[in-house]
Amino acid sequence: MKEIKVILVDEHDNEVGTMPKLEAHQKGILHRAVSVFLFDLDGNWILQKRAEHKYHSANLWTNTCCSHPYPEENTKKAAQRRLIEEMGIDVQLTKVMSFVYRAELDNNMIEHEFDHVFIGFSSDLPKPNKNEVSNWKIISFEQLDDEVQEHPEKFTEWFKLIYKKVNLHLTLSKKYIKN
Repeated sequence: MKEIKVILVDEHDNEVGTMPKLEAHQKGILHRAVSVFLFDLDGNWILQKRAEHKYHSANLWTNTCCSHPYPEENTKKAAQRRLIEEMGIDVQLTKVMSFVYRAELDNNMIEHEFDHVFIGFSSDLPKPNKNEVSNWKIISFEQLDDEVQEHPEKFTEWFKLIYKKVNLHLTLSKKYIKN
């Protein structure tokens, strides 16, 4: 099996090297990541529950998919590749923001990522890869927000940091389109 490497970056997303993915998560080294938030045509959120064998954040609910670009791969292509690989959906994605976060996770892992966030809309239902995803659901923002507030332990750390910002982006986009 080929060792997966992540792209190490500085606080401005300039590449500074590569490192094996597991090592980057063990040491908490800043690296490039992608997160995809997919919505149905009614604006409901499509979430995945991470597979139980993941080395961190297993069995937690999170955004539609997330991953890391390969060295020499741009972020949008990485996001689209992983959406197909994890959820079996191929749609046009739009980058909406980036953010840096650091979170200590289970199994002595540390996520320290420069995360590029993409959104997309689809009428297709997921066909999840069972090696990546144990479950999925479609949920309204109001129901989702209630669940996160009542049971934050059921969601990934990065999801809790970003989901309200993604919702704000969607809300502002809808107002702009209507005007």
